[in-house]
Amino acid sequence: MPDQSLFLSQEQRLHMVLAPQLRQSLEMLQAPVLELRQMIRAELDRNPTLEEMPTDVLPVAAEPDAGEPEDRKALDFREEFEVLARLDDEWRDYFFQEKEARPYTSEDAERRNFFFESVTQPESLQEHLLQQLAMADLSEADRRLAEVLVGNINDDGYLGASIEELATTSGTDPAHLQDLLVVIQDFDPPGVGARDLRECLLLQLERLGKVDSMAADIVRHHLDLLAGRKIPDIARALRKPVEEVQAAANFIATLDPKPGRAYSAETAPYVTPEIVVRKVDDRYVVFLNDDDLPRLRISKQYRSLMRDEGTTAEVRDYIQERVRAGAFLIKSIQQRQQTILRIANEIVRVQKEFLDKGIAHLKPLTMAEVAATVGLHETTVSRAVAGKHIQTPVGTFEMKFFFTPGLRTADGGVVSNKAVKDAIATIVAGEDPSHPLSDQEILAILKERGIHIARRTIAKYRIALRIPPSHLRKSF
Repeated sequence: MPDQSLFLSQEQRLHMVLAPQLRQSLEMLQAPVLELRQMIRAELDRNPTLEEMPTDVLPVAAEPDAGEPEDRKALDFREEFEVLARLDDEWRDYFFQEKEARPYTSEDAERRNFFFESVTQPESLQEHLLQQLAMADLSEADRRLAEVLVGNINDDGYLGASIEELATTSGTDPAHLQDLLVVIQDFDPPGVGARDLRECLLLQLERLGKVDSMAADIVRHHLDLLAGRKIPDIARALRKPVEEVQAAANFIATLDPKPGRAYSAETAPYVTPEIVVRKVDDRYVVFLNDDDLPRLRISKQYRSLMRDEGTTAEVRDYIQERVRAGAFLIKSIQQRQQTILRIANEIVRVQKEFLDKGIAHLKPLTMAEVAATVGLHETTVSRAVAGKHIQTPVGTFEMKFFFTPGLRTADGGVVSNKAVKDAIATIVAGEDPSHPLSDQEILAILKERGIHIARRTIAKYRIALRIPPSHLRKSF
């Protein structure tokens, strides 16, 4: 067995490492405004030299420095400190230099806080069912069993476990548990507590007094044929006219296959636009939405400590480190805001026709094109628009919405794929339901409009729009 030994060796390697400050700048650039606000709040807690300027106080000029006798090290830092102080004052001025925008006052802050405090949590499906269960004429033991059933009803309104499984876990008779389920199925919304789609639709038809109708017969015995839109096959099986079967199928389509979704706990996310676009006269003006960002400044208390001859060297070193970190944070925020503003200005310049005339005039635009125009790297543009929103006179959109590849038209121009999708959706919406258009016919219509694309592209866009093929869209 060879001898084993330990030894040390050195080697050189080259590898790229992101500095902490660069990492912080990239995180701030990529974060939406509400996340950025949390990051700034966290930095305010960590860095005592930073403080938030009250929203109703106008910025003041930096106090001029008289030359104080200090040691050489402090004198060297004074020049840097004054640069940082000027940067701090310029950053404060930045929030108040927007033309045509009124100052953000304490009344605005109170209204904003009142809005957030007024947001209520919607009632969940389980809460809605339990409220009805409390008013049901049940014994305490039956109510506890019924609560087990309610707890196993999913967000779509369906019972997620079998009666036998629940009877075993709760130690009760399955027949008795089935009786309690019938009670719950009589609750609102209609169709709740069903075990499959067929039972859900039948419960709704029963509530509407159509338990013996043709629609109920189709749901009971021919639901698979209905899913495939095979209306003639259903008509032959029922020995009924196609027109009557089609009318019954149309009525079934009005029922809710997921009744619990009306009480879904999911709420639309709150969006704060980074950019606001307003039309002034005949041009669009781009504004930064800075209302949610704290106004930062370097604390005057620490400025005074730096100028105090009695401050120890250890304290000076600590203040220097914290002031540099605070100044870098302020500069990073300013660079982030200016980067987003430059990109937004370019988007608005390119997409002016969209803002004037709608989605059919959305122009193809890539991040590489914007990056070349504004003098940034493509990855910087990607980070800057990630999760950001822009409020325009025609609606609020993600900034990524405006970046879309283009398709060549007959006249040599280009049209965005979003505009093509909108054209396909419009064509299908206006078709004759008894003679729906095939992909080839849609292709011919687009060619007449000067848009030349492949038929497989139409099929791909149609699937993306969740439009079924022509034979499934046909109504008899």
